Amino acid sequence: MSLKIAIQGVPGSFHHQVALKNFGEDCEILPFNTFEPVAKTVSTGEADFGVMAIENSIAGAILPNYDLIDRYGLFIRDEYYLPIAHQLMALPGQTIKDITEVRSHPMALLQCKAFFAKHPHIKQYDDVDTALVAQRIAEEQLKGTAAIASVIAAEIYGLAIVAPDIQTVKENYTRFIILQKEKVQTKILPNKASFKVTIKNQAGGLAKLLTMLADKNLNLSKIQSIPVIEKPWEYAFFIDAEFRDYNQFREAMDLVASDFGDLKIFGEYTSRKQ
Repeated sequence: MSLKIAIQGVPGSFHHQVALKNFGEDCEILPFNTFEPVAKTVSTGEADFGVMAIENSIAGAILPNYDLIDRYGLFIRDEYYLPIAHQLMALPGQTIKDITEVRSHPMALLQCKAFFAKHPHIKQYDDVDTALVAQRIAEEQLKGTAAIASVIAAEIYGLAIVAPDIQTVKENYTRFIILQKEKVQTKILPNKASFKVTIKNQAGGLAKLLTMLADKNLNLSKIQSIPVIEKPWEYAFFIDAEFRDYNQFREAMDLVASDFGDLKIFGEYTSRKQ
């Protein structure tokens, strides 16, 4: 029985590529237009795992996805860094002069700002997914409209690449996380963790927390604040930390729980960053 993998996007999307690279060609893909049903189907057990983009090296963190992981009580099994190359594609036979509008995911548009600054005649519109726009252009034979998507999407939907590799920074990576319903059990000692701390409302609380984590030799690769809805002016901090000594990490987590506020660990896993 093949694994069911929930993703945001259609075949040819970057999420689709990450799902196939992690779980093989035989997995069953459950595609959704937005991220919330991805989290929901994993939480209900309808999907075995979920693939979710969490940050990009150019555009930064995808903040709503941190909240989804928390709200649906999911755990991080692993991470995957995918090099992102954006292709401007349209129906065959068209040139850049024929394109009047481009539609894509807002993160993709953001990663190609410099290219579109050179082509101001092309109007930009947010859409739900990169490959979905490519699919729509092919199915509806939309002339004058371009998509930003992958080479694989162009091949799947029979589109021509009007301009290749239009991302502003060529070394462009998106970090994806692999989600599951149950807490991850592993025999290999992890060297990275993702957790949330809701700090007590006291002067210098964050500074003291960061100092303690540094004293325990935790390298914070990401710290993101999100307001606590039910408590005005209080914030939760989503943190990714790398470490060499697992015992020091556990000591740090014990101190967080006892001295700093509420702690929720989303996952302990192996860093895949090159």
